[in-house]
Amino acid sequence: MKRFAIGVLKVLGVILGLYLIARAVAEPFVIDVTDPSTYSDDWGGPALAGVLAVHMGPGILAALALFGMVRRRVTGRELVDHAETRAPSNSR
Repeated sequence: MKRFAIGVLKVLGVILGLYLIARAVAEPFVIDVTDPSTYSDDWGGPALAGVLAVHMGPGILAALALFGMVRRRVTGRELVDHAETRAPSNSR
């Protein structure tokens, strides 16, 4: 049961991460970066840097976290594959 709950949490985390990444990618196209009135009342406003940090920051962090998860999973598999194919050593 515990393993199932962890799996569900991982799936929900990946879905949330993908949403945040999509939001980060879309944000510069949703606001008009040349017109401060389109983003001055948003979170992080009135400065453009603040708005982009608040709206894109979580997506960037999610992308880094997902990349790390995938990399760790792939690297772990490669280490297991190499360990299985390596000949045993006779050193004492």
